[in-house]
Amino acid sequence: MKKIIFIAALMMTFCFLQTKGEAQMISAGKEVTIDYTLKVDNEVVDSSVGKEPLVYTQGSKMIIPGLENALEGLEPGAEKTVVVPASEAYGVINPEAVVEIQKDKLASEETPEVGMVLQMETSTGQPMVGMIKEIKENALVIDFNHPLAGKELTFEVKVIGVK
Repeated sequence: MKKIIFIAALMMTFCFLQTKGEAQMISAGKEVTIDYTLKVDNEVVDSSVGKEPLVYTQGSKMIIPGLENALEGLEPGAEKTVVVPASEAYGVINPEAVVEIQKDKLASEETPEVGMVLQMETSTGQPMVGMIKEIKENALVIDFNHPLAGKELTFEVKVIGVK
């Protein structure tokens, strides 16, 4: 009888420890807190280190798919370097998102400059952000691709918490 009780207690302890570990693993629906540093071409372009960490819900598409998929199954304290191809980040560059707009169609009172970011609206009222790539005599060439489109992203991530 003592042997059966011992085995039952041992199994319960094992199940508890296994459940506890799974509860802290990153999985769908869990609230995850991470610190990260984002690099493009080995240059830091964003970081939460020394600032507020990033909090997101796993599986909710709050972060780019390539990063979210790579973090699945990690536990608090884990550190990982994740390389995300453009196709799993902000997409490849879409040539159709680079358009020429007549200068007289712009409402901006500022003098346009290459590199200037413009906020515009589509005919249906959707907000759009684009960057001036070229200035012609009567027109501007504006790129509406995400600034990180076409780029491979490298994240250095530390998992701070999982709830």
